[in-house]
Amino acid sequence: MVRGLYTAYTGMRNEQNRMDIISNNLANVSTAGYKEENVASQAFDKVFALKIRDVSESFNDRRIGTMSLGVKVGEVYTDYRQGSVRETGNTYDLAIDGKGFFRMRVTNRAGEDSMKLTRDGNFKITRDGNIVDAYGNHLQGEAGDLIVPTDAVEVRVYEDGQVYADGEYVDRILIVDYENYDYIEKFGDNMYQTVEGATEREDFSGRLLQGYIEQSNVNSVSEMVELITVTRAYEAGQKIIQSTDDMLDLAANSVGKV
Repeated sequence: MVRGLYTAYTGMRNEQNRMDIISNNLANVSTAGYKEENVASQAFDKVFALKIRDVSESFNDRRIGTMSLGVKVGEVYTDYRQGSVRETGNTYDLAIDGKGFFRMRVTNRAGEDSMKLTRDGNFKITRDGNIVDAYGNHLQGEAGDLIVPTDAVEVRVYEDGQVYADGEYVDRILIVDYENYDYIEKFGDNMYQTVEGATEREDFSGRLLQGYIEQSNVNSVSEMVELITVTRAYEAGQKIIQSTDDMLDLAANSVGKV
């Protein structure tokens, strides 16, 4: 019965983690370029309840016992599928149709610069001609920070990333992609960063759309359905704990009197 308490507890804790992830997805359903997160569960008996290989078992793994010890979050992963594209008509709104990321120069509070990635193409131009996001981070071109003449009447961004101001070539927007997205992690402010082992692809195979914004790829209806499922599973864990507690109470206070 005590094992039942532990199993129910691990299930409730797992559902709490799932609920946190779903809540975060729903909070970002309107965030441009946001990629939803999902979670995979894993049973503890698949992780810990194995006898370590030794000579007594001919160096073979063997499960210890037959009872599951509970459940845990096995993996939290990001779904990088393309989000829908919405037309805005704004000159500096850009959407990536296909794989890839905008490269941004981010400056922290200590004044240190680093390169990050984003799919959020909601950009604007500063009084100095820099193209920046809502947090003031600089969009990168092949020559560094992308700077457009502030007196330009017409700015065109072509599908391959080339930028022209009043018919004059300015720069090419730098779009980067990677062989394996397992080496990309979320950084914050709707951005990503690479970790050791990331391999950059040779070229950009998608296209840029000027005057468009990529929407979040979160499906709010399916997330709400999943939230209801999580809530019911959490309530089931609560009932198991309550029932086990009642049985333990009877065993300790009633059976002993007979």
